[in-house]
Amino acid sequence: MQVLHRASPWRELFVGDKLPELASLLEPLREALDELGPSPDLPTAHAWQLQLVEALQRLDLPAWRISQLISDHNAQLYRRAIQLSLDEMLGLGWGEPPVAFCVLTLGSIGRHESLLGPDQDNAMIVADYPDARHTEIDGFFQALGERFTARLDEAGIPLCNGHVMARWPMWRKRLSEWCEQLALWTRDRRVKRVQQSNILLDFHPVYGDTDLAEALAEQVARLMPHSGLFLDEMASLLNEVPVALDRFGRLAGDGEEAPHENALNLKRQGLLPLVSAVRLLSLRHGVSVSDTRLRLSALVAKQALSARQARVGIAAMERLQERLLAAQLASLKAGGAADGWIDLAKLEDDQRILLRHDMQVIRSLVRVAQRGAGR
Repeated sequence: MQVLHRASPWRELFVGDKLPELASLLEPLREALDELGPSPDLPTAHAWQLQLVEALQRLDLPAWRISQLISDHNAQLYRRAIQLSLDEMLGLGWGEPPVAFCVLTLGSIGRHESLLGPDQDNAMIVADYPDARHTEIDGFFQALGERFTARLDEAGIPLCNGHVMARWPMWRKRLSEWCEQLALWTRDRRVKRVQQSNILLDFHPVYGDTDLAEALAEQVARLMPHSGLFLDEMASLLNEVPVALDRFGRLAGDGEEAPHENALNLKRQGLLPLVSAVRLLSLRHGVSVSDTRLRLSALVAKQALSARQARVGIAAMERLQERLLAAQLASLKAGGAADGWIDLAKLEDDQRILLRHDMQVIRSLVRVAQRGAGR
């Protein structure tokens, strides 16, 4: 009998009388890795991500898993950029790092939720040292921060427009200074402090002494559940970027910087409210993980959400990631940017219904987070 063509390589697993070689099932990924080569430079490795995503899609990986792998690849680029910078500094006579340090990724990379086209969000924790050595030691780490962020920018991960990078003193501090900074930020309800905290609190160590990152995480766990005014302001900020629904529950973008009348910023008016609401709930209930999917599951264990609320929240996030990743791939192939926009006019009726349902789920989670803030 003739075997019909199957779109998925996994459907070939039990077609014949014998099991196929594992390598044949992973052929799309092997081809992509072969094309990348064993030792690509940073720009080549970053540009290759488009091929990586296409290969993973051919292997039927869901968008949320592809997002994790993009994040892992971005973290690898970070490590290479930092190591190249340290090697360069050693060759120029700077010597070895004078004290222990840890570079953190923030935002979507820190949550392991990157899609295509993120900019840089990073920070650095430096082990405590005497004030008398500040010029010497901070000078070393300033040079390191400037070098590795410049390398990432040249590779295609652009510098952060908001200056959230370890090249700036605001995001490069001794451990004790970070702990004092968090205590200050969480003391009352000031918009700027909450915004800065939102950026920092999804951190993940990418290079260096992870004990420093763990110590900072312990400070977060001590402070956040008891910072009522701070959490109140975080809840209020959820109103700044409303979910993409009008007052009748219909899909509706806010029109801000929209490229055309049918454009909806799925990242800003979908993923961002979801991530922010789940972050707020996690801080209040002492959930320590940074991934949104894991946070939702952990909130069930903390009895902060029902199993159904977590399940539909995870499903909504996965569908939004799938929709946005598809839009980014299409935009890149057409010569555009990997941004947060989708075209509502291109959605089928069932896709619009599902998207509206997911936005309603997100709006519900936002309301749960706002009701519980400040307790």
